[in-house]
Amino acid sequence: MATLESPPDAVRQRLTDLRNGLLHLHKTLLDSESATYDHDIARITSKGQLLELVLHDPWFAWLHELSELVVLIDEMLDAKEPATLLDAGRLIKQARWLFAPPGTSGNFRQHYLEALQRDPNVVMAHAETMKLLASLG
Repeated sequence: MATLESPPDAVRQRLTDLRNGLLHLHKTLLDSESATYDHDIARITSKGQLLELVLHDPWFAWLHELSELVVLIDEMLDAKEPATLLDAGRLIKQARWLFAPPGTSGNFRQHYLEALQRDPNVVMAHAETMKLLASLG
């Protein structure tokens, strides 16, 4: 249950904002990785082929961690019981952990830092995501 200080609609809005921000970043990362794959490995000729690569090719596997976080948020938004402020805080904390500063380990972070160095669009999306996470408290 949400508290009086955080009505269910306010918590829902925080989760929706988090979801939308992460989806924007995910799309930017997917576009960047697709372009790199297309240039370095093999030409991607259709959306169906891209989907198959995203789901099964090791090149794109690092993005699954971000995809899974978005799915968790979607599940919480679709649950019968409204999400609590604690639930939202937990997911926001998980998003922050995912984008932890350099020096922390992990497959996602390694690839993410490479994408940041390679693509200015990723840098812009990252800045928007960090601004969003800061605004969410």
